[in-house]
Amino acid sequence: MKRDNSPTDSIKDSIGQAASHPWFERLARLGYASKGLVYFIVGFLAAQAAFSMGGRTTDTSGALSEIVNQPFGKFLLFLVTIGIIGYALWRIVQTILDPEHQGQKMDAKRIAQRIGYALSAFGYAGLALTAVKLIMGSGGSNSDSTEDLTAQILAQPFGQWLVGLAGSMVIGVGFSYLYEAYKAKFRRHFKLDEMSPTEEKWATRLGRFGIAARGIVFVIIGFFLIQAARLSDASQTKGLGEVLAIVAQQPFSPVILALVPLGLIAYGIYSVIEARYRRIFHS
Repeated sequence: MKRDNSPTDSIKDSIGQAASHPWFERLARLGYASKGLVYFIVGFLAAQAAFSMGGRTTDTSGALSEIVNQPFGKFLLFLVTIGIIGYALWRIVQTILDPEHQGQKMDAKRIAQRIGYALSAFGYAGLALTAVKLIMGSGGSNSDSTEDLTAQILAQPFGQWLVGLAGSMVIGVGFSYLYEAYKAKFRRHFKLDEMSPTEEKWATRLGRFGIAARGIVFVIIGFFLIQAARLSDASQTKGLGEVLAIVAQQPFSPVILALVPLGLIAYGIYSVIEARYRRIFHS
């Protein structure tokens, strides 16, 4: 007897069929490459600033502005935008289907991962919208969006608790990145059998360095969210560009200060390697 699928199962089946098409895998891989380019630019500019070689600290939106200002910038940004959209769609598929953990028991860790995928999809969808605005020449700065959102939450009942909880979760994500970098757990997502020993070695090194740098950034962002909650002051929140600026202003050796920007450069290169060798579904 044929089993009737629920509406939820029908939606999952439709998404699964679309995602299994070869074009979706190409789009997801372009997404990893586009993300890599964006983080490379962010890290490169911040590293220049750390070594007093020009440059500036900026966030992912600022990196898109940097792309559009280059020769043939709008065309290049158009390709990057397609990739960012592809990455957001891949995150949505991971949220709904969790293809990398098929057959495994649902637990708190997997639920948290899916929530993370959903938030990532939302964030990259916003970044894609910023890119579209830049291509159309209508501007695309959203540097205060995090502060505005924090202010709206703080104005709600229990707003300070919610912002504090968000900050704690961001710090938790940061430490999970540091643990992932230490254990090199990201290697399980690679098609290692297709990589040469040299490629595998450098993918591991760049992944560890880059993911650790992202972990440090997340911990700092989470700390300022907790500060915003404690003081009920949305201006305390800091985005990626502001965190890099704060790091650059600390009284340490420029070499030490450049570790986070250089780590973001490494993360950008690592993401490009992901575009080539990461497992998408069972490919």
